[in-house]
Amino acid sequence: MNLSSRIIARLVDILTINLAWTVYYLFRVKSGLLVYVAEPDFLLPMAAICVYWIVLFFLFGLYRSWYAKSRFDEIATIFRASLFGVLVLFFVIFLDDHGVGGPAYARLLILVYWLLILGFVGGGRILLHTMHRRLLVAGIGARNAIIVGMEPRASKLYDDVQLYPALGYRVVGFVPVLPEHEAGSYRGIPVVGSVESLPDVIENLAIRDVLIALDSTDHDRLLSVISACNGRDVSMKIIPDLYDIISGQARTNQIYGFPLIEISPQLMQPWENLIKRTMDIALSFIILSVGFPVWLLVAIAIKLDSAGPVFYLQERVGKDEKLFRVIKFRSMHEGAEKSSGPVWANKEDPRVTRIGRIMRRWRIDEVPQFINVLDGDMSLIGPRPERPYFVEQLSREIPLYKRRLKVRPGITGWAQVKHKYDENVEDVRKKVEYDLYYIENMSLRMDFKIFLNTIAVVLMGKGH
Repeated sequence: MNLSSRIIARLVDILTINLAWTVYYLFRVKSGLLVYVAEPDFLLPMAAICVYWIVLFFLFGLYRSWYAKSRFDEIATIFRASLFGVLVLFFVIFLDDHGVGGPAYARLLILVYWLLILGFVGGGRILLHTMHRRLLVAGIGARNAIIVGMEPRASKLYDDVQLYPALGYRVVGFVPVLPEHEAGSYRGIPVVGSVESLPDVIENLAIRDVLIALDSTDHDRLLSVISACNGRDVSMKIIPDLYDIISGQARTNQIYGFPLIEISPQLMQPWENLIKRTMDIALSFIILSVGFPVWLLVAIAIKLDSAGPVFYLQERVGKDEKLFRVIKFRSMHEGAEKSSGPVWANKEDPRVTRIGRIMRRWRIDEVPQFINVLDGDMSLIGPRPERPYFVEQLSREIPLYKRRLKVRPGITGWAQVKHKYDENVEDVRKKVEYDLYYIENMSLRMDFKIFLNTIAVVLMGKGH
């Protein structure tokens, strides 16, 4: 959903929320059916409740793209958001009535209000979607799209897309994957570039959607296309028989019955992101403060065991390729990489000190990274941050590697509880698979599962 669409959606929601409040107020106050001690105010509660619903709808993801959600899915989300919202209001009203001795039926009126909110907001969204769909069918508001692939799949996909104008795709060009197809056109739609020039094509033609039509055996080409689109504000979708190639890395959506599968960079709802960040801050503060005496003893042990500073700072690549300095308890001898340069650690690394080996076994060396979490550079759960040197090297060797940089890196992650140390590129490839699975299936439930697995790994002394 672009900026103008989000603004229109919010305006429609504000209108329908206020209409629901007005009808509720007229029923409760002006109908004469109910008794009240003093006539409640109209405008101030209406403004407060409107802000409440707008914030709640945002947290439930109701201002995400319409192109990835059907009307039924949207009404289902509104149902969940409104049900949660009225339950909160019910308990607020219950506590208020309990304090002032209000009548019990006043709390039951929240059911009436919920039906009004559901009806007005849901009806407004259906009307908005219907108008939006008709505009798209008329060619108004469509998004520029390109089709990447080979004949005859690319031309067939184009013909299929033309049957569904409500999808909002305006195909402006083809990007073939074979050199012999780089000239010509189909139904007046020209070839606009090659896979190698995809970043420039996306920027120059203001592309918002990349539709991929490849044979199911073209694993390498598909990975090349996805890699070329990484870092661009585009939505990538593939035809269904390519799903096996990236199984576990995609989200299935059928919009208006059109069978395209969206390759999604992140799945967490805004409210889940808010809770995830809140938990990051709370747990980091608790661990750093409650365990401070232990961390002080660890610092003393490090100084007594070997020469050098207590902490080890190293530049890492974070979310959206932002550089930051990760903080760890020093577990290696000072200057361990001066002669070798950046190399991967391994389980029996001779550069590790005696106290460092103990810290690594129980993952104590990772504790100062909770400071990075408080700073916002890291999260408790996420792909491990890597050094710029390795990011550049691995990005060349592993096409999907940089997709890890779409999310905030973590102290622990799915790859850390499932795999061993990175000793070579093959280990990294395996961890990238785990990281991509995590990114495409991010949820609070997934984070909780990783958290429990991490505790088990630490308690058994099998830190990775």
